Amino acid sequence: MEKGFLDKVEDNAAVQTWSETTQQEKGDSLAEGYVSELWDFTRVSVTQNSLQELKEIWDRWNDEIKQLFYSSYGDLPYLLGLKVDKHLFRALAQFWNPAYSCFSFGKVDLVPTVEEYTALLRCLKIQVDKAYSRAANVPIFLKKLMNITGMSEQWVTARIKQKGDSKCVPWKNLKDLILAHPDTRKRVDVFALGIYGLVIFPKALGHVDEAVTIFLTVLIRGYTSSSNFGRNLQISE
Repeated sequence: MEKGFLDKVEDNAAVQTWSETTQQEKGDSLAEGYVSELWDFTRVSVTQNSLQELKEIWDRWNDEIKQLFYSSYGDLPYLLGLKVDKHLFRALAQFWNPAYSCFSFGKVDLVPTVEEYTALLRCLKIQVDKAYSRAANVPIFLKKLMNITGMSEQWVTARIKQKGDSKCVPWKNLKDLILAHPDTRKRVDVFALGIYGLVIFPKALGHVDEAVTIFLTVLIRGYTSSSNFGRNLQISE
């Protein structure tokens, strides 16, 4: 156990060093002398989804199912135990640049990359030479969700909801499916969809966005998303 933990720390440190070196060498994409004014007119929301149900499902699974999940999606379950530092997020707001969807610290842009996600989450199926693009199309969303859940078109159609400018599926429906689905592989895939939708790429509370569903389908096939697919900070003007 101790060796495994130290390995994770070593991997994470290597990713951080690589990221800092790359950013320092390539410089900043913002104009010289740029100063963000975001802090003066924004409100930062740190409201997040409750992860208790995800934790309870994970705790009930036996080692065989957990190993199946690890082999497919890496260390995602570790994210269920992380706590959001609300004070840190409020302090970081002044460094957020909405034009580039990244944090800017002087000459350094802070944006999660595919390589960082791969190492931090240990998801070996990610391939950095593949690209993912969002196709915001209801028929595509419907088909992808059917593939992930293994459910009928009628079942999926009845559960697709409109939230703001995008379609999504309620977490409560996915939770019930995880608990009752006879196919272990599908339960694992839907659970991964829940983590990606509620923890990593949340948009509407208690719902999984269509883009996450499409992304997971690509990931299941062994592909990946573009290096800037992480936009998790919720900032409203």
